[in-house]
Amino acid sequence: MTTRRAFTLVEILIVVVILGILAAIVVPQFSNATDEARKGTTIHELEKLRRAVGVYQARNDNTLPPVEAGDGTWGPLVDGDGEYLSRAPLNPWVGAEAGRVISIGDTPDVEYQTDYGWIFDDASGEVWAGSFDEDDEPLPRP
Repeated sequence: MTTRRAFTLVEILIVVVILGILAAIVVPQFSNATDEARKGTTIHELEKLRRAVGVYQARNDNTLPPVEAGDGTWGPLVDGDGEYLSRAPLNPWVGAEAGRVISIGDTPDVEYQTDYGWIFDDASGEVWAGSFDEDDEPLPRP
């Protein structure tokens, strides 16, 4: 006669409970990491945009690029061969739907919104990320 060795039902249940407790501890840390990645990506894209506007001005006798309000309408900054930017930047802090949308304005946001990803001041050339304040800090989500 051969004896088979196997796990009992109680042993399997204990392992499942331990895994559930570990998952409850780890999952909130992943959601915080996602928000940090969104903030970091938005700041990185904002820095690229500001550099591109500055380079455009330097190459075009201090003229601002003809940016229009709309979905990714950065004009010559993204058109052509990627001389300034290879693609329209995305602001993941406001979400994928409005992350490429540009609003024309002269001040940064004062509260969180999801209507546009970027604010361009067509008089001064300033660029701000949507749902970020004047210090380039993200505004809290509701």
